[in-house]
Amino acid sequence: MAVCLNANAAYKDFQMLRNDKYFVDKSGIIEKVNERIRTKNRFLCITKPRRFGKTSVLNMLGAYYGKAYPSDGIFHNLNIGKSEHYAEHLNQYNIISMSMNCIPEGGNTYADYMELIKGNIKDDIREAYPELGKQEFRSLPDLLAATGEEFIFVIDEWDYIFSHDLYRENQGDYLEFLRHLLKDRPYVALAYMTGVLPVKKYSTGSALNMFDEYTMLNDSFFDEYFGFTETEVMNLCSKQSKLTMDEIAEWYNGYFAENVGRIYNPRSVVLALLNGKCRSYWTRTGKMDEVLFFLKYNIGEVRDDIVKMVNHTPVRIEIKKEYAAGQESPANRKEIYSAMIIYGLLSYYDGELGIPNKEIMIEFENALEDSEFGYVAELVRNSEETLNATLDGKEWWE
Repeated sequence: MAVCLNANAAYKDFQMLRNDKYFVDKSGIIEKVNERIRTKNRFLCITKPRRFGKTSVLNMLGAYYGKAYPSDGIFHNLNIGKSEHYAEHLNQYNIISMSMNCIPEGGNTYADYMELIKGNIKDDIREAYPELGKQEFRSLPDLLAATGEEFIFVIDEWDYIFSHDLYRENQGDYLEFLRHLLKDRPYVALAYMTGVLPVKKYSTGSALNMFDEYTMLNDSFFDEYFGFTETEVMNLCSKQSKLTMDEIAEWYNGYFAENVGRIYNPRSVVLALLNGKCRSYWTRTGKMDEVLFFLKYNIGEVRDDIVKMVNHTPVRIEIKKEYAAGQESPANRKEIYSAMIIYGLLSYYDGELGIPNKEIMIEFENALEDSEFGYVAELVRNSEETLNATLDGKEWWE
């Protein structure tokens, strides 16, 4: 279902993750999130590339906060169990879980999409609070307010209709729905939202301007909880003997976090350790997740940069503006790179842009086999000569 009140899905999912041989304890994030409950800063939006552990953390929060299923047994031995506020928030809240990637089977319009989401919330609330009877309420927020309760909202893939280019004419209406549901509502104890694309901030009056955002370009607060740190990967490697730390680093290292240093792609690391084999575990889940899609926009401006990065030479560039939900297709060099950073296709740290690791390098190499790249593909095939010429300031055709 798109929406569930106090369901056991998050509890079961986190319990399975907890039992995994290569489980990494990220529960320290709970202590930081606890600080935001019932405050003006209770709206959090975490946007990271796919496979960086966003949904796992979201399920962990649902399992910890949800009152319907006691979860001390899976948390008391984790890092959060050492917090002095551990018991204060454990299993104390009604959880409204919303997965925004659930598209209705019986219809394909925005109205159908909204009806699925709103209808499920209304049904679950009325079932949980029978004293509301068949009363009519003017709006969904009125119904939630009538319960007299507080809720924690955990919203997964908030940006799904943007990243999959759905309901384009109604995307503004969707933002207004979230604003109307959450902003300035006393029944919201916490709203925790995840996705790949940041919220587009047109101005201080933007629909979702109440959210504090933490992205690949701007996160010095939660960065250690998304992706594996070098120490965490070393500990995982010690649990097996087939793969060395150097092999794992070559394939999956290369991202950077401001206060953490090197960050590894967690999903790929776990799959490599499980299978005993390093290879590309990158999964293409849509056009916005393909190297080829971005590079075709403005190949004239990015061609020299591609040659350098494929040859392991970082590119110096200043990127401040983030590619965000609702934004038109990237129109220039910086917008293309911003989008690729957001999707995890490039790493960016301290003004240097590069291809993170061998796994992503393979995606670039595959993309450059496309006939549309023509001379750029030829440049890469003759990479050493071309790179030297580029670094010497020569034109590529000399």
